[in-house]
Amino acid sequence: MMNAIRKLRKPALACVCALFLLCTHLKTAAQVYSIRDGKMYIEVKKKMDERSLDSFIVRFGLDDLGLKYFIRTNSPDSLKKMGWYFEFNNAEMFGISKPLISSEDLTNVADKIMFTAKEPGNDALFPSVNNGMLFGCNRFKNKFPFTVQDSVVTFYLRNHNNANRVMLAGSFNNWDPGKLSMTKTDNGWTAQVKLSPGKYWYKFIADGNWMIDDDNEQRENDGRGNTNSIYYKTNYVFRLDTFINAKRVYLAGSFNNWHPKELLMLRTDRGWALPAYLADGTHTYKYVVDGDWKVDPGNPDRFPNEFNDYNSVIHFGKPYVFKLNGYENANKVLLTGTFNYWRKDELYMNKTATGWEFPYALGSGNYEYRFIVDGKEMPDPGNPVTVNNNGSLNSYLVLDPNYTFRLKGHSDAKQVFLGGDFNNFSTNALAMKRAGDDWVFSLHLSRGKHIYKFIVDGNWIKDPDNPLWEQNRYGTGDSVIWIGE
Repeated sequence: MMNAIRKLRKPALACVCALFLLCTHLKTAAQVYSIRDGKMYIEVKKKMDERSLDSFIVRFGLDDLGLKYFIRTNSPDSLKKMGWYFEFNNAEMFGISKPLISSEDLTNVADKIMFTAKEPGNDALFPSVNNGMLFGCNRFKNKFPFTVQDSVVTFYLRNHNNANRVMLAGSFNNWDPGKLSMTKTDNGWTAQVKLSPGKYWYKFIADGNWMIDDDNEQRENDGRGNTNSIYYKTNYVFRLDTFINAKRVYLAGSFNNWHPKELLMLRTDRGWALPAYLADGTHTYKYVVDGDWKVDPGNPDRFPNEFNDYNSVIHFGKPYVFKLNGYENANKVLLTGTFNYWRKDELYMNKTATGWEFPYALGSGNYEYRFIVDGKEMPDPGNPVTVNNNGSLNSYLVLDPNYTFRLKGHSDAKQVFLGGDFNNFSTNALAMKRAGDDWVFSLHLSRGKHIYKFIVDGNWIKDPDNPLWEQNRYGTGDSVIWIGE
């Protein structure tokens, strides 16, 4: 048993130890971490000082959960994708839980941890690019970022000169521990990998021992008990070739919820720079120079903002042209949607001979939107697909659909809706359409795991033609699909 446990990655071992602490209940004034009934429970007050929250996160090793991001945005997607269930969520506090591994047979602990190298559909669990990721940058300490020549990245493990053999494994080689040998240098080990832009997970294996890159501050739990180092193959460099005498310059934008002190830029001989990965789409941003917000002087493309000022704009990918026919007498028409966080002061449409239009770069995905004609909001009359979002009728745009949900039978049903982790299990948002005797709805789903159900005339049911399902906190089960490359 001890040999099996030694092979586990550190977070997985922590979960095993937790099985012996079922009565543990650790509490501070504003947070609770407890283990009971075979589950981990976390309760956190939303309005609390940052120091207390940081202390709680560090104390219990919760840095991979993104609790700060959830408190800031109230978006539960990342927590749900990692297997956490919301016990409650209100204006003051939220509680989440997650099952621990079974303690029925601790001698098989190693078999219960899903090492990604052996897991079918591993490409879906570790996609290099998906529509849930907008931005990424690398953060190293004690060593320079990995060098890149054309598309070849040189991974570098510092020190470990006493090791006989070091391997590199990651999402780029199906986590094969025997495929990528690293070459010994005078101060560490190197290996070269050809990568396209995106996000990659990796680990080093020194004489059979799996380890994260201690010099890489970017790391993430895969939701299965394994913490992996993260590397972003970048495709854009933010440059500010001025303000050389500034003490600190940060990058802030729509891709990080405009957080002013999160993305510290690197000093160069001409100013400041930050290599980054940007997903297809439209991104607005500014630089924060010693506390002052500045547009990018080297980028003339700008959108107006709510402060009677402007934000700099970057477009990645092919633009989609939104069109509103007619309304020639309107004075002002704006576009608003989930893609710009429903801002109503940014996207002024251009008048044409037949109406209004606006080209806007979007990545593959599902989007809600509306037009604002002289102050009056309305769905797109040229788009028959609409969704009901909290009583508001919005137009619905699916770019590059890659999965069609299909419910066979139920021809006598009056209405069928689709609910899942992709729409927060809304009961009345995605109305399915009849296709013969079936009900269908096509979406673009990010690669990885998704859970869903059908709502037939108000009744929730699992997909009868999908054998994959998992239990939920209500004991009614959810259907499961995996979207691969």
